[in-house]
Amino acid sequence: MIAIIDYDVGNLHNLKNALDFQGIPNRIVREPQELEEAERIMLPGVGAFRPAIERLQRAGMEPVIRRKIDQGVPFLGICIGLQLLFEMSEEGGPNRGLGLIAGRVVRFRTALKVPQIGWNQVALQRPDPLLEGIPDGSYFYFVHSYHAALADPADALGLTDYGVMFPAIVRHGNVWGVQFHPEKSQHAGLRLLRNFATMNAA
Repeated sequence: MIAIIDYDVGNLHNLKNALDFQGIPNRIVREPQELEEAERIMLPGVGAFRPAIERLQRAGMEPVIRRKIDQGVPFLGICIGLQLLFEMSEEGGPNRGLGLIAGRVVRFRTALKVPQIGWNQVALQRPDPLLEGIPDGSYFYFVHSYHAALADPADALGLTDYGVMFPAIVRHGNVWGVQFHPEKSQHAGLRLLRNFATMNAA
């Protein structure tokens, strides 16, 4: 069962519908104890970093998330959920993140229009179970003004160019993150969600 964490930072129903459409068992959870039986966990979200991390902490989710990750449970952050994985964000801050991946979240410094809204390509960096069957250069749907800056470039699974090159897909151990919205990214996004649900993450 995939647990989708609901901490009041966005409409989760598109993500749930994308999983339901593929027959993937899932449940939206609001209480930390509901994570205990989860076999995989998704942390979605939209909006600003600071209220997102504060709401996650107020919900009491952080210690359970850490324990489940330590137990080897696959974990996927989506959009703001990816950004929360990092040590800090300069958005409205600096603000501390979960620190599950080394690095920080910074605002786009580019002549292009910010936020980035729309379709963009992802250049895959190496094979990974999350990316099985997804062609290099596939398009995904983005909506964001800030992006991750990795301390270790080896944590990048996919890079996207929006005036600057930034990590659109990351992995550190059993923690993955995607900056785009897979639930809005048609075939490639549905395949990524299915991969997360079925992969052998070892």
